[in-house]
Amino acid sequence: MKKVLLEMEDQKNSYEQKAKESLQKVLEEKMNAEQQLQSTQRSLAQAEQKCEEWRSQYEALKEDWRTLGTQHRELESQLHVLQSKLQGADSRDLQMNQALRFLENEHQELQAKIECLQGDRDLCSLYTQDLQGLLQNQSLQLQEQEKLLTKKGQQIYYHKF
Repeated sequence: MKKVLLEMEDQKNSYEQKAKESLQKVLEEKMNAEQQLQSTQRSLAQAEQKCEEWRSQYEALKEDWRTLGTQHRELESQLHVLQSKLQGADSRDLQMNQALRFLENEHQELQAKIECLQGDRDLCSLYTQDLQGLLQNQSLQLQEQEKLLTKKGQQIYYHKF
């Protein structure tokens, strides 16, 4: 009877040990699964953020495309009108030449405006670079002042003791 009880006790201990090992393994698997879940959730959040950025860019590009399409259709319509006029009677040739000169003048004016704006942009760029240099110098000066104040504070602190 004692032998049976000892065997049963050994079996019980064996089962408990196996149960503990199984439970430990399950806990480790659970922790691994939770870590993978967290990693996956971070990846999902990043992917969703990237998706939102792409969606925003897509919407902006779609709106630009729509605007360009409208402008293209308008210009295409204007082109057809001009082509029809060119195919018209000789009496319209003078009018078409005047319209062409008007468009050329407008193009030259726009080209001049573009060159002027490019010059303004270059000046702004130089100004921005100058400001960045000033800000960098001020930042360095502030850092130096902070170091000096820190040293003085430490000297005062050690002087008190």
